[in-house]
Amino acid sequence: MAVTYRALSRLMSYPEAMLQKEAGVCVEAIRGEGLVPDRILASLRRLADYLSGSDLYEVQSAYVDLFDRTRSLSLHLYEHVHGESRERGPAMVGLIELYREHGLEMEVSDLPDYLPVFLEFLSILPDEQAASLIGEAAHVLEAISERLKKRQSPYRSAFGALLSISDKPADQAAVRSLLSLKDDDPNDFEALDKAWAEEPVTFGPDTTQDGCSKAQSMLNQMRGG
Repeated sequence: MAVTYRALSRLMSYPEAMLQKEAGVCVEAIRGEGLVPDRILASLRRLADYLSGSDLYEVQSAYVDLFDRTRSLSLHLYEHVHGESRERGPAMVGLIELYREHGLEMEVSDLPDYLPVFLEFLSILPDEQAASLIGEAAHVLEAISERLKKRQSPYRSAFGALLSISDKPADQAAVRSLLSLKDDDPNDFEALDKAWAEEPVTFGPDTTQDGCSKAQSMLNQMRGG
C-alpha cells in the first residue's frame, strides 16, 4: 500500500514541473498495486492529463485558488475539525509525536495535518492501520470531495481514491455538518481577510493533553472529539 499512498500524496502536492512529468507514472503505480477501482483510476488519469498537459503557471494558480485560498477545501485536515481554535495546537503536537514514534520526522516548512504529509505517514504503516486512519478522516475527505465535484475539479479523483481504500464509510451526519458551512469564494477578498484574521493557533505543549502523543488521541482529534 506504500506505493498508492505515496503516489496520491505526490498528485495532491503543489504542482511543479517535475510533477507534470511524473503524474502519469504515479497513476500507473496506483493501478499496479490494485487497491483503487478502475472507475476511479480513469478519473485519476484525467487528473494526470490535466497536470501534465496544462500550462504550469495556470495549474499552480488553480491549485492555490482551490487549496490555499479556499478554507473549505484546505488540505490541512485539522482545519476542518478545529479551525483556528486553540485546540488545534495540542492536536498538532500529538500528530507530530505519532509520526516520530514511527520514525517520520517533519520538515520545518510542513504542518503535520497537511494531507500529502499524512499520506506519506500512512505509507509506512501496516495496511489495516492505514485504512483505519483514512476511515477516521473519511467525513473530511468526503466533504472536500463533494465541494470539488461542484467545481468540476479533477482533484476530486484523488479523494475518491482515498475513500475507496478506507475501512469504513464516512459518517454522513458529520459530512452534512461540514457541508452546511459556507463554501469560500477565493475571489471574495474581504471575506478572506476576515476569515484569516482569527486568533492564531498555539502550537506549544498543553499540560491538559497528557496522552496527546498516542495514536488514540490522534483518532479522537480526527473524529472531532
